[in-house]
Amino acid sequence: QVQLAESGGGTVQPGGSLRLSCVFWGERFSLYFMGWYRQAPGQQRELVARITPGGSTGYEDSVKGRFTISRDNAKGTVYLQMNNPTPDDTAVYYCNAQNMRSGIEYWGQGTQVTVSS
Repeated sequence: QVQLAESGGGTVQPGGSLRLSCVFWGERFSLYFMGWYRQAPGQQRELVARITPGGSTGYEDSVKGRFTISRDNAKGTVYLQMNNPTPDDTAVYYCNAQNMRSGIEYWGQGTQVTVSS
């Protein structure tokens, strides 16, 4: 059974930086696409960034050039480096793991990110 645990959330000033981490355990990390989603109050959950086991990445348009997703396969960890955040980035951020063979998905419990001066 896959389990995910996010950390690194908090309050950051506009233009600052923050790094989220998600530790994965329970199965082979290298079999999973990993992603970060977010959900703001009253909004639907949306994909922010995704990374394949081989390291290919994709981003939601509004975060391109500001956020970077990466993974350390040896540590079973995925990161989201958030640079130059704006108040529009305020949301609960969720880590997602999707098995590349079965499509089964798992979610972390979420971590709050608040961008405010």
